[in-house]
Amino acid sequence: MAQTIYRLPEVKQRTGLQRSTIYKLMSDGLFPRSVSLGARAVGWLEAEIEEWISERVRLSRGEQA
Repeated sequence: MAQTIYRLPEVKQRTGLQRSTIYKLMSDGLFPRSVSLGARAVGWLEAEIEEWISERVRLSRGEQA
């Protein structure tokens, strides 16, 4: 099963969040954790980012999770 990995520019584009907000939410446990891709590279799993976005939509519309 293939999994797509988003790099930071893609995560920012998909979520509308800035880098500092993404890392703050991660440290607060409110955003998917990044995956280490190497010594100086990280990415996020597409499925986790898309689920996070879907959850934000549900919450903004007052729906139960």
